[in-house]
Amino acid sequence: MDMSYAKVVVQGSPISKSNFKLFNTNGRAILPYNSGKYHDRYALYEEEIALQARAQNPNTILSEGLIAILKVYYKSSKRHPDTNNITKSIFDGIEKSGLIVNDAQIKHIIIEEFYDKENPRFELELFSESEFSVEYKIEKRIEPLEKILYGPPSNKANALINNTTKKTKTSETSLSCSICDKKIKGNDYITANKGKSVICKSCLVKGF
Repeated sequence: MDMSYAKVVVQGSPISKSNFKLFNTNGRAILPYNSGKYHDRYALYEEEIALQARAQNPNTILSEGLIAILKVYYKSSKRHPDTNNITKSIFDGIEKSGLIVNDAQIKHIIIEEFYDKENPRFELELFSESEFSVEYKIEKRIEPLEKILYGPPSNKANALINNTTKKTKTSETSLSCSICDKKIKGNDYITANKGKSVICKSCLVKGF
């Protein structure tokens, strides 16, 4: 039955496959589900989404352009996937269910992030574009909320620290005095000959 609205609720912490890449011997991307490895969970999660989407919306097929309202509830505000990447697994699962024909049907999407330690889940509502419209409204708060500040991901933060350390070590050890040939520590030097020559302060003092 072709309808204009559907809602899907899937329990459990939402997961993202955005950074997962596995290829077969022919170079085609694959998503294994029975290898016994950790990455099986991505395919199994899609299967769970497909099963729930079809069970909750029997005999429903949405075949036109759609407006999607996605509410994602994580266990923790500190550790969870990037919300902007979570849609790939969800809409691939919805497409597999047959509830939609192609995930390219999603013309408008609003994603909201919430936290529910006891009941992590996602709630997705789909509205047909021909019968519904969506409006955006942003207002300045009368009473500002407490700021939630973010830092770089742990892997990038470590890389930044390592790169900074390497650069510092390189700058400390790569320069040698053009006169005495001793390694220069810190900023105890001057340059001459348009930067081609480096003279340590000891040699500079001796020269004068």
